[in-house]
Amino acid sequence: MVKKIKKTKKKKKKLVKTSRKIKRKKKVKTKKVRTKKSATKKPLKKSRRSNNIKSNKTRGVKKMSAEALKVSSALDTSHLKVDFPYKAKYGNYINGKFVEPLSGKYFDNPSPISNEIICSVARSNEKDVEAALDAAHAAFPEWGKTDITTRSVILNKIADVLEQNKDMLAVAECLDNGKPIRECMAADIALVIDHWRYFAGVIRAEEGSVAEISNSQYSYNIPEPLGVVAQIVPWNFPLLMATWKLAPALAAGNCSVLKPAEQTPASIMVMMELIGDLLPPGVVNIVSGFGLEAGKPLASSKRVAKVAFTGETTTGRLIMQYAAQNIIPITLELGGKSPNIFFEDIMDKDDDFLDKCVEGFVMFNLNQGEVCTCPSRALVQESIYDKFMEKCIARTKAVIQDNPLKMETMIGAQASVEQMEKIKSYLDLGKKEGAKVLAGGEVGKLNSGLEKGNYIQPTIFETNNKSRISQEEIFGPVVSVIKFKDEAEALEIANDTLYGLGAGVWTRNGNIAYRMGRAIQAGIVWTNCYHAYPAHSPFGGYKQSGVGRETHKMMLDHYRQNKNLHVSYAEKKLGFF
Repeated sequence: MVKKIKKTKKKKKKLVKTSRKIKRKKKVKTKKVRTKKSATKKPLKKSRRSNNIKSNKTRGVKKMSAEALKVSSALDTSHLKVDFPYKAKYGNYINGKFVEPLSGKYFDNPSPISNEIICSVARSNEKDVEAALDAAHAAFPEWGKTDITTRSVILNKIADVLEQNKDMLAVAECLDNGKPIRECMAADIALVIDHWRYFAGVIRAEEGSVAEISNSQYSYNIPEPLGVVAQIVPWNFPLLMATWKLAPALAAGNCSVLKPAEQTPASIMVMMELIGDLLPPGVVNIVSGFGLEAGKPLASSKRVAKVAFTGETTTGRLIMQYAAQNIIPITLELGGKSPNIFFEDIMDKDDDFLDKCVEGFVMFNLNQGEVCTCPSRALVQESIYDKFMEKCIARTKAVIQDNPLKMETMIGAQASVEQMEKIKSYLDLGKKEGAKVLAGGEVGKLNSGLEKGNYIQPTIFETNNKSRISQEEIFGPVVSVIKFKDEAEALEIANDTLYGLGAGVWTRNGNIAYRMGRAIQAGIVWTNCYHAYPAHSPFGGYKQSGVGRETHKMMLDHYRQNKNLHVSYAEKKLGFF
């Protein structure tokens, strides 16, 4: 009986094995059938992609954790409920995908917060630039003829994706640049989104023009894109400056090869991970690297129809030379030494407006003073000097300097060690020139993992307008305070500079505000406000602050050329021959 039971068990085992084999075969067959069915439904995925906007979880690329990158707790982003936004390594973004630099070389990208490496980025050269230009030129014939409605829809989708991922982008910008996270959220990324939406809108409202020359002759003016444009952006507002250039260029029908600053090369890559698939391959190409190795080949290329550059004046001169050699248009947004003028009537009342004026003075600390329109010269009427400055000094000393990733931090880290050293040299220079230190004047000494970060104390110097710290762009949280007697002297001091980018006028008197606004030699004069950059206000300067404008619908014409069709509907000849 025992033997029979054992045999029965063996038979059952064989039957089980056989049935399993059959099931496996059936599963395989089922998979093949499903694959075939799904293949016929592939086009439906396109509409899902075009309709909407995936969340960061589905759109983003797998990142490295902060632990994997072995960064300190100083760079922890968990309290912001945002994962560490960076991968360990980024190639160039060319023809709709990330590719290795042709040389195989990368460079480390440290965060100014603690100077720890957060990722490595492609170190590109002329060959990479050429590859990007190849992709852009291949894409332009189709993109340049894409109808306005389609372009507008795409730009709006880009804005939607960026808005859905605004917190992650803000963290990426904060880590890359060192600016406070609250500035990134409230200003930088909010403006980025708004500018994409603005240019998506204005191109829908545009029309060409028709002029009736005679009853049989008409002149049609049609705007056409330039083609492939070169765009080089600075390190102080990496994503916003990229947007200022990309949004109007794409709206106008151009393709772009853009180089980010080597100090902040990574946040733009995070943005392209999010929006890259919304654009046809080759329309936007990002090539990272150093100025001489990648920037110069791009700016001097005979294959670009325009160069747009934001940065220091000395580099701007070189860009201008390259453009002149190739006879192409340029946009240059360069340096500034902006006057911020406070008239005595602001002290007539101790009210909200006066409080606003004090904040307007302390605005020299926005973005650590790394703003080309930084109000780095404060002109204060001597009749109110002592009382007003008492308030301003107290407010400046109350500015919170701490880890930029903390929401309460008001001033963060300078973008690079080199920039911090430059600012330190000007702090020393100011003291040597005899300027009186009213606040700050030293390196910011922080702890909790921030000891190696790039921090400068908010600094107020009392000096005159002839000092070097009043004439040269410092690009840091440093302001020169200068007394003036009356309106005429204020105007004379305000215009006594090589630059003419921005200015501020603070007064309760509308007549003074108008006269000063018109007479100051600057492209932007803020009245009873400062550091406002809406998409529909033109941005640009006089004198050595640059050529052309950024933002506003007029930017579309900076990226287009006019095609005139002069048409005769007469059937008879003119009679000359």
